[in-house]
Amino acid sequence: MVAEAPVKAEVAKPEAVATDSAAPEVKTETTAEATPTSVDPNAIKTKYKTLTGFKKTGQTIDLDEFKKKEKTVEDARKRKRKRISKDPAPKPGPRTANTQNRTNTNSRQRPPQKGRTPQPVKAEPTDEEVQKQIRETLEKLQGKSNKSKGAKYRRDKRDQHRQKSEEELAEQEASSKTIKVTEFITVGEIATLMEISSTEIISACMSLGIMVTMNQRLDAETLSIVADEFGYQVEFVKTELEENIDEEEDVEEDLKSRSPIVTVMGHVDHGKTSLLDYIREENVIAGESGGITQHIGAYSVTLKDDQKITFLDTPGHEAFTAMRARGAQVTDIAIIVVAADDDIMPQTKEAISHAQAAGVPIIFAINKIDKPNSNPEKIKEALAGMNLMVEDWGGKIQSQDISALKGTGIKELLEKVLLEAEILELKANPNRKSKGTVVEAFLDKGRGYVSTILVQTGTLNVGDYILAGKHSGKIKAMFDERGNALDAVPPSSPVSVLGLDGAPQAGDNFNVLEDEKEAKQIAAKRTQLQREQNVRTQRHITLDEIGRRIALGEFKELNLILKGDVDGSVEALTDSLQKLSTEEIQVNIIHKGVGAITESDVLLASASDAIVIGFNVRPMGNARSIADKEEIDIRSYSIIYDAINDVKDAMEGMLSPEMKEEITGTAEIRETYKISKVGTVAGCMVMTGKIFRNSGIRIIREGVVVHSGFLSSLKRFKDDAKEVAKGYDCGLQVKNYNEIQEGDTLECFQEVAVKKKL
Repeated sequence: MVAEAPVKAEVAKPEAVATDSAAPEVKTETTAEATPTSVDPNAIKTKYKTLTGFKKTGQTIDLDEFKKKEKTVEDARKRKRKRISKDPAPKPGPRTANTQNRTNTNSRQRPPQKGRTPQPVKAEPTDEEVQKQIRETLEKLQGKSNKSKGAKYRRDKRDQHRQKSEEELAEQEASSKTIKVTEFITVGEIATLMEISSTEIISACMSLGIMVTMNQRLDAETLSIVADEFGYQVEFVKTELEENIDEEEDVEEDLKSRSPIVTVMGHVDHGKTSLLDYIREENVIAGESGGITQHIGAYSVTLKDDQKITFLDTPGHEAFTAMRARGAQVTDIAIIVVAADDDIMPQTKEAISHAQAAGVPIIFAINKIDKPNSNPEKIKEALAGMNLMVEDWGGKIQSQDISALKGTGIKELLEKVLLEAEILELKANPNRKSKGTVVEAFLDKGRGYVSTILVQTGTLNVGDYILAGKHSGKIKAMFDERGNALDAVPPSSPVSVLGLDGAPQAGDNFNVLEDEKEAKQIAAKRTQLQREQNVRTQRHITLDEIGRRIALGEFKELNLILKGDVDGSVEALTDSLQKLSTEEIQVNIIHKGVGAITESDVLLASASDAIVIGFNVRPMGNARSIADKEEIDIRSYSIIYDAINDVKDAMEGMLSPEMKEEITGTAEIRETYKISKVGTVAGCMVMTGKIFRNSGIRIIREGVVVHSGFLSSLKRFKDDAKEVAKGYDCGLQVKNYNEIQEGDTLECFQEVAVKKKL
């Protein structure tokens, strides 16, 4: 490259720069000319510079021609714009009418000068015009026009409806975990609302230390805790009028001491009623069916020193769990009766659980110490095993050994009850509106609805307007447990009242109101809320249930209508009968109520193919004749065991019988005879049982069944026989099988229908 220096010295001069486009050829020629001849060590090296332009190669291009062309195109565009401006109807733009008129007028009067385009004066658009233009643009984009007001109105309505639907959906999702209930709700109903099984609710309650049944009503606190366990919130619905019931605040000076309310609980036949009999000096058992207590009894007892104790006697049978729970809820002290010659039974444990859940003090009465095989220390040891230490064993729970039959230790037991009451400092205000709890309710043929209530505070008088659950009325008369008429009832006293328009549920609270109209309004509103809740808690058949029934094959339902003399018995019977439901038979209580069996009950049973069960009640009026005409079965019972057993037998009769194979006898083949046109005939000896002509048979050879089938003939000598007993010989032929051999064993069997048990 050094040898090129003399040649390219001229090329690097500024004069050589040209605007020709043939530069690549220059490079080629220059390179071609540069042929090194000799290398001079003293030669000056030339610094090369990059060419910044084009070099002329003989051809020239006039760049002014391009400028002329551009100018011509620009003039043409200007001339075109002139022609557009002379159009008498210019395109309307976002301008005012005055501006357009002025522009058109100017264009007519003064023709535009040559080479100049007239520029109209642009007015600044207002905010309204801007918004209008945006709205019109959006409408065009959406393919809608602003010309039709009806379309716009319909679109707005659709938008509002969609927005409202979205809000309702969001609200529904938020409220799906909120359950609205009244205070009248059972375990079964709350399980339906939460769409889970009753067993899960019962298990949750047991984990909280509360023993409940499916038809038992839960109090507000327990309900909230249980719902929270399953991720739900409970909202208690009350009537507006109900909230106006004055909750009077009792002043300390107005409170006066009251007598204790004592509940006697325990297992069946451990001596609860006998203990009360001795205290009251009256035989209660004589009035009870089957010698057991089936209702809650409330008795007021005056002791020798004018001290009063109110006793609640609760049934001990397992069906009355709900009634025992209710007895524990209104009580101050619980006496648990345990037989000294027995053990701590399941119902006794349940009664202890109820008392502990209600948070009331417990006194153990160890009964039947007069029996020779009694052992009170064994009972105390069993209680200690349940973490219940009595005072004799160094604990804090009081206990007393008694004999209800002879009266031993009962005086000391009552002293311990009064001591416990003194520690509790029980007080109430007698000078206020009365409040309390319904213990029991029933329908009396001559007197109407009779409600046994327990006054807990205030004084109840004849003529008061009372509200109890869904029912209300004016108190016409009051009676004590012996039937004596009363005018006023102080706190902690049980009393039977007449005047309510229905039978309230046992456990309902009652209030005394000033106005009868207000009481009726609240009762009507509660009835409405109850009806709404019943509709929500109805169990509807699901696809899963239909699939289960189809897979099961024969699914049956037993519909029942229950009527009882008192609410507690109906509730207990409902609970017991629903427990009988199995996978194949479902027991449905379609209606239950207090009072005699009426014509409407029979008609309902006719419409729903149900059986009517009456507990201590009978049909009235034309109910019996309608039942005979409609062929409706009415069953009456006075003992709860009989009702349960009869329904159980009816359910077992509905079950399809199970086919079971029964071996009737065996025979040994001693000889075989082959007869032409007949086949092989075997001579046999019957070893066990009987061989029947119509039975199925199996041929067993060396312990292996080689054939199963039927007999084509069975003979004794020459005569045909229906059966051949043990020890006799016979001749027989097996249908469609001739491969029998000597020494084979013949086994005879029959298909027997075995009745299924629940």
